[in-house]
Amino acid sequence: MYRRFINLLFILAITAALAPTGKTAAADINTPSPASSTVSAALGPDQFPAGYNPLTGQSVENPELLALPPALISVSNFPVTARPQAGLSFSPYVFEMYIGHGMTRFLAMFYGDYPHADVTQSNQDTTAQLYTIGPIRSGRLPYEHVRTLFSGFLVMAGASSEVGSQIGPSATVFGSDSDNINSAMIDVTKVQQIAEARASTKKTFNLTGNMYDAAVPAGGKEADRLWVFYNYLNQVDWAYDAASGAYLRSQDKANGDGKFYPATDRITGEQLAFENVIVLFAKHNVLNKAGSLIDIDLLYTESKAYLFRDGQVYPIRWNTKNGAYEKETGKLRPMRFTDAEGNPFPLKPGSTWVEVVDISTGFSELEDGVWKARFYNPK
Repeated sequence: MYRRFINLLFILAITAALAPTGKTAAADINTPSPASSTVSAALGPDQFPAGYNPLTGQSVENPELLALPPALISVSNFPVTARPQAGLSFSPYVFEMYIGHGMTRFLAMFYGDYPHADVTQSNQDTTAQLYTIGPIRSGRLPYEHVRTLFSGFLVMAGASSEVGSQIGPSATVFGSDSDNINSAMIDVTKVQQIAEARASTKKTFNLTGNMYDAAVPAGGKEADRLWVFYNYLNQVDWAYDAASGAYLRSQDKANGDGKFYPATDRITGEQLAFENVIVLFAKHNVLNKAGSLIDIDLLYTESKAYLFRDGQVYPIRWNTKNGAYEKETGKLRPMRFTDAEGNPFPLKPGSTWVEVVDISTGFSELEDGVWKARFYNPK
């Protein structure tokens, strides 16, 4: 009864903030239709024009950066004093993962572009922050799976012995202040230098595999809001902004007040906005009694997911099994997103935030356009 009461309060609170969308009725979420036949400039999944980022479906300012391997940086979400983080709005992919004790951590990818400022700040201290990423925290076991899939390298603030022994190419960043857990930051120029050094010794890599299309696919259902409940003190709200065509991230402050606050990027000062938000279901394996050593099945497997784009939600699949390309070349490509029949499902050109949840997570529509993913601690 109490849980229903809490859900009702949440619905009442967020419904008041929803503006009319003018959308027509959509098909049932469990019976998606094929992608819209509207003529559009679809890109991928295997071929992209020169100068286009296969992780966003968009062109880049400096195509030379596409030759550098992706940097995957461990970014803190707890303690709350780590917020706002720096650089997340420049990431083509951010993976939010559960690390135990109700907390999540981000693995933010940087490829094809690096954080930069569009305006010149007069304050010297502010200018210094414009070109750093972080705060950086320790590595986690699932990071290695993502690193392998994206042929990149990790940047983290060290790792436990159980994790460090399982991690491939990486760089360690230590904090500058032993009394400040949030002081580990990395300069963008340093990230690029590491990427250039890796590129000089690394074989070619391929980051294609997904399709991008600005045309809104058919078969979705209205989705103006996504509430991701990792823990009572760790809740996320994604709200669709029709003006920008992206979902805006807000988060609680882990104080139990039941309120959401805009999550911003300290580089730009603007709220985090992602064109695609994916709720990705994967098996979590707890490997110690403390519940802090968690691995996630992300390699050579597949499972269900839900894609939020353009104010719509679609049931899709994610897949990292060896396909024709992997079998022919012996190389891996990033996880692919498909429909139920295995056909590429179009992401919206832009950036993607992946909410990684356990297979036991509940997913439901609370009311029209309002969806909830309820995470439960894996055993």
